[in-house]
Amino acid sequence: MNNVPDMNPKHPGANMPPSPGRRHPVLLVLVCVLAIEAIAMIAVTLLLVFDILTQPASSLVTALALTILVALGAAWITAVTFGVFRRAGWTRAGAVVWQLIQLAIAVGAFQGAYAQPGIGWLILIPTAVALVLLVTPPVTAALVRDAGE
Repeated sequence: MNNVPDMNPKHPGANMPPSPGRRHPVLLVLVCVLAIEAIAMIAVTLLLVFDILTQPASSLVTALALTILVALGAAWITAVTFGVFRRAGWTRAGAVVWQLIQLAIAVGAFQGAYAQPGIGWLILIPTAVALVLLVTPPVTAALVRDAGE
C-alpha cells in the first residue's frame, strides 16, 4: 500500500503523480531554449569544419582542437536537451553548468579589443531565460530524482 497514491474522494486524482506522457509547458519552453542552443552549437561546429576545409589556418592543430571542443559541447547540450525532454534527473545539473559556461562566454563577448556585443546578447538572452526556467517549481519537480532511482 505504500506505493499507492493517496486518493481523496473529494478531489479524485488530486494527489496522483504526473502522467508520464504529459509535460508542463514551462518544461517544454526550457526544452525549446536548450534545443535552440544545441542547434546553434551544431551550426558552429559545421562552420568550423567548413573553415578548416576551405581556409588556410595559421595553426591547424589549434583549429582542430577548437573544432573538437565545440563538437563535444554540441554533443553535450544535445544530450542534455533530450534528457530534459525525457525528464532525466541528471540533466538539471548539466543544464545549469552549460548555462554558466555560456554566461562566461557572453560576458567575454562584451569585453576586450575585439568585443562583439551583438554576439554577447545572442548568447546572454537564452542563457538567462534557461537559468530562470531551471529554477522554476515545475521544472524542478519534473527533473527531481526519485529515491528509488
